Amino acid sequence: MQIGDVKVRVTAITVAVFLFFMALIAVYVFSTGDLHSLIWAVPAAVMLIVIPMALNYMSQSQYASLVPVYEAEAKNARIREINLNRLGEPVRIKGVVERVYFQFLNRPQYLVADRTGEISVKMFTSPTEDVQKGDVVEVLGTVVKRYILTGDAVINGVSVRKVEKNQQS
Repeated sequence: MQIGDVKVRVTAITVAVFLFFMALIAVYVFSTGDLHSLIWAVPAAVMLIVIPMALNYMSQSQYASLVPVYEAEAKNARIREINLNRLGEPVRIKGVVERVYFQFLNRPQYLVADRTGEISVKMFTSPTEDVQKGDVVEVLGTVVKRYILTGDAVINGVSVRKVEKNQQS
């Protein structure tokens, strides 16, 4: 679903929960014959879809507004240069996606590699493009710790975009 410039995505889990509760409502109404329960049950079930869509729209639009800021401030970096000394710095890396995790939750995590190493890129919303294993991407984000207090350096991604394979540096 497209709202303005934002492509709103609903996870398969959200759709499954919605369908499960709609089936429960149908079984209840069929077994009891209580049509008055539909007055509150159907809108409540619809909210199981609407609320995640609204949250996804808000996070997508917030991240889209951050992209120009990161494009202006991010410094090009090789993956081996990214370490805990660069915490909080906006960076731009280019590399190949080696693995994709949690894409079905709209919170993807990518393992991106260049000739110097590999790094995890975590996003808290789905990117504007569908990124798969083997794609060459440009990542804009901030260097953070993997875990709150400990861990190695990872990138909190703001934007993950596909680039042409010949543009990879």
